[in-house]
Amino acid sequence: MVKYFAESLFAQVVLATVLGLGAGLFCPFLVDDVGWMTALFMRLIIMAVGPLLFCIVTLGILGAGSLKTVGRLGGCAMLYFELMTTVALVVAVVVAMGLGIGQGVGFVPTASDARMIASYGGHAQNLRAEGFSGFLLSLVPHTPAEAFAQGNVLQILVFAIFVGCCLSGMGDRGLPLVRLIESVSDLFSRMMGLIIRVAPLGVFGAMVTTTARYGLGTIGHLAGFTILYFLLVSAFVVCALGGALRIAGVNPLRFARYFREELLIVATTTASDSVLPSLMTKLEKLGVERQVVGIVVPAGYSLNLDALSIYLGLSVIFLANATGTHLTVWQIATLLVTALITSKGAHGIPGFAIVVLAATLASVPSIPPGSLVMLLAVDWFVGIARAVGNFAGNCVAPVLIAAWEKRLDHAAMAEALKQP
Repeated sequence: MVKYFAESLFAQVVLATVLGLGAGLFCPFLVDDVGWMTALFMRLIIMAVGPLLFCIVTLGILGAGSLKTVGRLGGCAMLYFELMTTVALVVAVVVAMGLGIGQGVGFVPTASDARMIASYGGHAQNLRAEGFSGFLLSLVPHTPAEAFAQGNVLQILVFAIFVGCCLSGMGDRGLPLVRLIESVSDLFSRMMGLIIRVAPLGVFGAMVTTTARYGLGTIGHLAGFTILYFLLVSAFVVCALGGALRIAGVNPLRFARYFREELLIVATTTASDSVLPSLMTKLEKLGVERQVVGIVVPAGYSLNLDALSIYLGLSVIFLANATGTHLTVWQIATLLVTALITSKGAHGIPGFAIVVLAATLASVPSIPPGSLVMLLAVDWFVGIARAVGNFAGNCVAPVLIAAWEKRLDHAAMAEALKQP
């Protein structure tokens, strides 16, 4: 048993959650002594996430650039990615507003909460003071170094887009830089793997703080948020992705069984990068043409993040209701557009969704950014459904695009899916 807890990060997170819940209920005086745990975890994420985001988005744009070279296939893939992520985001917002999730929480972030999230949500101040034009100007850093030094997610994203677009037009002259960016991406991915081992510490601190300040009622709302998210992701996978497979002539249950090992790995690690080579190999064995697999899968890992879109839509409405913030139609529309942008490049990185959510909240400044601390307490559990949902979307996308483009060998697929 001791060995299991020492080796299983999931078990450690569960234990930290239970201990944090108990400490918050029976030892609320510990709040001031454990705040540093959550702050440390979030600072570690900020330290690595800027360079990693830059690398992933830049390489993703280079992949998107290669999509354009294959004409119709590229256009079909890009259209599919945007359509599915937009549908997922809109459905999440509509469901969250219809159910009124988060109402009655009455969450009021403290000054320490606001300071902890300050580096995430700095754009909100610009939007309040200077309006939308000030917000747009704040997206462009004075220097690239300033964006990385401040951990400004949206500025890093904008800089990465420019770098990716320029590199895609340099041809062979840009290959040394591309290889360097790939190496840096691998470096910071490994660093993030080490940082995520500290997740139980951050979860414990967040759970103690939330329970001690707001009681079991808030924990109940967070549990409801987590359950609803699992249900929404499950419904999207079964209805949207499963239905699309049916239309393409593929049995969804056999398809899921075919990728069962990869799904288990993704669920237990809340990351999908480690199964990318296996996914591409299995898709080729299913009868999807190699060109479709080689182009659609890597690009989809950065651009086709259905479950993350559901998370962003659900989270913002939950936080708005939890803090008693009324959202106008214009604010909701701005949220949708911002979320579609900030979600790009967030694949396979445990804990990164909080950073993406903070960047999205910058477009809705009336929601206190410090309220993010509340969701941190359940982010690891939510990350299981998020990772599995994103991975499922990227399993299905190449098959649907190949079927649409007549590049799918149905006989080979039927034979592969018959195997136990």
